[in-house]
Amino acid sequence: QVRLVESGGGLMQTGGSLTLSCAASGRTLSDLVMGWFRQAPGKEREFVAAISRSGGDTGYADSVQGRFTISRDNAKNTVDLKMNALKAEDTAVYSCAAYPTAFTGTYSSTATRYAYWGQGTQVTVSS
Repeated sequence: QVRLVESGGGLMQTGGSLTLSCAASGRTLSDLVMGWFRQAPGKEREFVAAISRSGGDTGYADSVQGRFTISRDNAKNTVDLKMNALKAEDTAVYSCAAYPTAFTGTYSSTATRYAYWGQGTQVTVSS
């Protein structure tokens, strides 16, 4: 069973930066595609970013492209989401997710593809 634990959330002002981390256990991280999703109050969960098993391929939602960066350290079993130029609309609960795959250069932006989920961490951006 894969366990994912997020950390790093908090309250930030508009324009600030924040880095979220996801610590994985229970399975070798390099077996897993990793993703970040978020859900704001009253809204559906949405894709934020994903990274392939090797880290060589990444994908982002249009709303965060150029501001957020996803990275992974398979040796440390961690995945980070660096968030810059934060906006009020980035306020949400951010969740780390993962799924195993035999393919090294792929990732998915579809939540239903992900088999494992963390509890989430709150990010609040105030103007």
